[in-house]
Amino acid sequence: MTNATLKTPSEIRALRALHPQMRERDFARIHAISEAELVAAFIGQTVTRLEPDLPVLLNGLAACGEIMALTRNESAVHEKIGAVEKVVVGAHASMVLGAQIDLRLFPSKWAFGFAVEKPGDDGAIRHSLQFFDAQGTAVLKVHARPATNMDAWSLLVGKLRALDQGPILTQPKPVPAAPGTPAGLDELRRRWSAMTDTHQFFGLLKALNYPRLTALETVGEDYAWQLDHAAVAGLFTAAAGTDLPLMAFVGNHGCIQIHSGPITTVKTMGPWLNIMDDTFHLHLRLDQVAAVWGVRKPTADGHVTSLEVYDENRELIIQFFGKRIEGSDERVAWRDLVQNLPLFSQTNAA
Repeated sequence: MTNATLKTPSEIRALRALHPQMRERDFARIHAISEAELVAAFIGQTVTRLEPDLPVLLNGLAACGEIMALTRNESAVHEKIGAVEKVVVGAHASMVLGAQIDLRLFPSKWAFGFAVEKPGDDGAIRHSLQFFDAQGTAVLKVHARPATNMDAWSLLVGKLRALDQGPILTQPKPVPAAPGTPAGLDELRRRWSAMTDTHQFFGLLKALNYPRLTALETVGEDYAWQLDHAAVAGLFTAAAGTDLPLMAFVGNHGCIQIHSGPITTVKTMGPWLNIMDDTFHLHLRLDQVAAVWGVRKPTADGHVTSLEVYDENRELIIQFFGKRIEGSDERVAWRDLVQNLPLFSQTNAA
């Protein structure tokens, strides 16, 4: 989408100069352009256009040492600091499997890439690699850190540099196809109860024509139960400062980023609920939470319990699991924590 009064890069740059402190995502939304169009307006100045080539990117980042990976959607921001370790590249999905940086990436959704150099508040130049979908919405951003190998970073930017350094053209958001009629409750429960791995859930939803939240609302309280909105903050508070390792998944249609481990420092700032740990920052907009669900899925190793958070458009914002060892049942402490969170009630919702 492009505002009729902001058609050219020079017009975007001129208005941006009047609002230099405004966050890029907020500036783009207010002025009815995409964030990618805002970044691309500075090509040839502080921005270099890149090819969104995942194999080159991921293998190049592995040589850069410590970086910060940022994945977000409208309501949650997930930041992890660490090294890119094991890289697994596939035609339809790629993975980074490391102690800190843990990503699932879907290349068909990646359309634009940029290397950005901009001064920080202290005047030092900050380096980032930013990637966007065809609509100009960010799928992944990678920021250099003081410990980053900048020689490897520069080499990577050179490998990814696009021949075309001209403006970009974003596309309107496609109209989703009308969903088919969901299967009946009996079939949903039969397929749900037969799962032996949580990854089978996606195939189950697709095969039975169930939107994710609709399936939770339908399957029955032995498998999914609605929680009070306070359950999210309750989860953070109960887990903070303990040695209970959590898994926090935040994603968009181009990337999912995962944290695995305990959490320590929880802070509320306005509408944001935040985790502010050394290598993990999470920012969640509580005012955009529309529904919270506890979910129980069968596996070959016993039931796996999760907490899922949805927005007003019925889209998944974030989900939490208890970290477990493959082949073992989940931790009792995690299961008890989720099962003791406050339930949703119409009285509280009124």
